[in-house]
Amino acid sequence: MTREEKSIAIENLTAQLAGTNIIYVSDISGLNAETTSNLRRACFKAGIKLEVVKNTLLAKAMEASANDYGDLPTVLTGNSAIFISDVANAPGKIIKDFRKKSDKPVLKGAYINSEVYIGDNQLEALATIKSKEELLGELIGLLQSPAQRIISALQNKFAGSEEEVEA
Repeated sequence: MTREEKSIAIENLTAQLAGTNIIYVSDISGLNAETTSNLRRACFKAGIKLEVVKNTLLAKAMEASANDYGDLPTVLTGNSAIFISDVANAPGKIIKDFRKKSDKPVLKGAYINSEVYIGDNQLEALATIKSKEELLGELIGLLQSPAQRIISALQNKFAGSEEEVEA
């Protein structure tokens, strides 16, 4: 790879990093072609972009980015692949699902909305993060609950008073 190609690759990676707040870094080395293809297919269905990257180029892209990736560049050793998503828990769920059949992919780290997570031991927590839509749904449900109870109580109260009038 020439110096010019490297600088173009760094610019492209920097642009990708700037366009998202959710990045998972993992090791997918050792996966056979069929399993890798299945992983890519699952990522595509979930709206996740999976890309194998050179560690030095990704580290330089992180350095050039406006985001603060903290210690995340320190995990860039060996083979690395990045999962870029709009949903915080989607890559975690995909990795966790694939780990049922194999010991790969191994989570190296993640950057989610300015928070940095380092190590494979974070996978369970990352896979269970609630998405924005899930949180909004719960919030709406909580807000509706008291109003529904009041309406139900009023309906029961009026239904009971109508029965008294009829009697």
